[in-house]
Amino acid sequence: MQNKPKIIILTGCLGFIGGHLTRACLNRGWYVRGIDKISYCSNFSLLKEFEKYPRFTFEKTDINDLAFLPEHDYLINTCAESHVANSIINSDEFMKSNVMGVHHLLNLLRDYRPESGVKPILIELSSDEVMGDLKEGSFTEKDILNPSNPYSASKAAADMLVLAYHRTYGIPYIITRMTNNWGTHQYPEKLIPKTVKYLDLGKKIPLHNGGTPIRTWLHVEDCVDAILTLIDSGVKNEIFNISGHYEQTNLDTVLKIIRAYYYPNLQETANSYLIEKFADMSLKRQGQDCRYSLNDDKIQKLGWHPKRKFDEELPRVVEFYRGKFVW
Repeated sequence: MQNKPKIIILTGCLGFIGGHLTRACLNRGWYVRGIDKISYCSNFSLLKEFEKYPRFTFEKTDINDLAFLPEHDYLINTCAESHVANSIINSDEFMKSNVMGVHHLLNLLRDYRPESGVKPILIELSSDEVMGDLKEGSFTEKDILNPSNPYSASKAAADMLVLAYHRTYGIPYIITRMTNNWGTHQYPEKLIPKTVKYLDLGKKIPLHNGGTPIRTWLHVEDCVDAILTLIDSGVKNEIFNISGHYEQTNLDTVLKIIRAYYYPNLQETANSYLIEKFADMSLKRQGQDCRYSLNDDKIQKLGWHPKRKFDEELPRVVEFYRGKFVW
């Protein structure tokens, strides 16, 4: 880690990845200007925590309404509408936040004139979903984007805007495409916290397409470590895949959560019984991708590797969500 503190503007600072990343930057002694419009999935408790740090400043605003950018070294954009099911019902907010919001940030960066002459670097957090799905193998950073739903299309559009603004205006950037993030403080529209919430409520867990879709799980703290590795390395104007290197079906994920939730009572119970008792397998999702997978050899060459093991971390994460009802 470099001795001199960085100046960070971090959008979506009260969100899942944004919250963990804000904490990590503050713990390094960096200056952080956190920006969040405070939406339905914002974590209000994080603001009380972050405001205890003297180098943290908060601005409540939509990124589309930002008037200017103060001095900074990195603009890290974690702000996004990210729930696929919501995008299928109505994609308007996804276009506003994920496309127009990024477009607005790029215009602010285009017009930004640092006194030092050194342009700040935009770190745009993207998703493995922009690549589309595949049955075998893994996508590299050079593969063609092929999004399958409105959410992933909006993230792909943001990626293309970043690349276009770099070529036209010379805006420095890093695009990170990552697999499914998981961990504590995630809003319960996502699979792991939602499963625990439904177990708390005694309701059946909704599993789309028989739980057959395969996802690769990346612990949020490994995700944060990867982003900090990119900053520490000084790289810019490149795309990096970030993978958790652990893939399994959504059904297997849910079964492991059920067993962790009821441990040790269900450890020897047959999967078929658990599925019948706890899961609703009748749901189908439009545009469902069968499998995502990323090759992240590129960032591993910088010295980053995922450290957290899914099966070891899951009981702790399940316990974190147990009994924490969120509207």
